[in-house]
Amino acid sequence: MLEIRFHGRGGQGAVTSVELLALAAIEEGKFAQGFPSFGPERRGAPVLAFLRIDDHHIRLRCKIAQPDVVTILDPSLIRIQKPTADLKTNGIVILNTNKSLAEARQEYGFKHTLALVDANHIAREVLGVLIVNTTMLGALIRATGVVKVDSLEHPLRERFGAMAAKNFAALKAAYEKTVVEEARP
Repeated sequence: MLEIRFHGRGGQGAVTSVELLALAAIEEGKFAQGFPSFGPERRGAPVLAFLRIDDHHIRLRCKIAQPDVVTILDPSLIRIQKPTADLKTNGIVILNTNKSLAEARQEYGFKHTLALVDANHIAREVLGVLIVNTTMLGALIRATGVVKVDSLEHPLRERFGAMAAKNFAALKAAYEKTVVEEARP
């Protein structure tokens, strides 16, 4: 089972990301379970979203305590939430940043496999708005291979209608531009 935790802010699309990726996994014949964790927060407040994907039925019904993957939509949350503190030893950090791998490792102390993408830049360029959910999905797929890129086309069409093509373009751009580096001892 692959367990993924998303760290974002209200309005960035973390919850939507979980829903879209779960639908893509289900379309591929896998089992998926996704849910958010937030209270009465408003736009800009920290939000967590959880996703499990497996080839078998998922019977767990709890928050993800030790994820295989953390996807960080806003790097300012690293200092607030410490999203990698309970990441599995062989886990993957997917980070929205314009920093290089060396800069990100030095600034944040990451030792895990690291996948970086400037999702803000791609979102502004392709979508015209600073909503990074579909760009971060591209990075997540690049780093994990959990689903095929094309498996997100239908869920995006269902969710975004006329804006689906732009969102799919943003996802593919992020997939191509994501840089992945294996864990450092």
